[in-house]
Amino acid sequence: MDAVEILKSAMFNEDHQEMVIVKDIELYSMCEHHMVPFYGKAHIGYLPNGKITGLSKLARVVDVFARRLQVQERLTMQIRDAIQEALEPHGVAVIIEAKHLCMMMRGVQKQNSSTVTSAFTGPFLENPSTRKEFVNLVTHKMS
Repeated sequence: MDAVEILKSAMFNEDHQEMVIVKDIELYSMCEHHMVPFYGKAHIGYLPNGKITGLSKLARVVDVFARRLQVQERLTMQIRDAIQEALEPHGVAVIIEAKHLCMMMRGVQKQNSSTVTSAFTGPFLENPSTRKEFVNLVTHKMS
């Protein structure tokens, strides 16, 4: 499946200027190095530039890339790049938190370790306060 086409299939012209965030998107993937699963959550944000997409399309983009043999670092960048290409927003932010069975059941056997990767464009990359706002909103738990 083509992630860019998925995003474009529900693209709308809107003058929304603030962050759009979908957080806690479950993901399940397979480590291409060890052929064992990793799983976790993706958090996605973007600053629209006249175009938005259906919220479920962001979750579908995660699935498109996660269903391939993967490494978490590449997965994070692929999600970021697809959103940037399809929507041409001012900026994109992606954070993935995952547990890797290769770390848990093989080698070092560290059961409580997790891996966090991030990828940013635009103000998320260039402006520390924009990135901090995104991280705060992603880590905030609703009561």
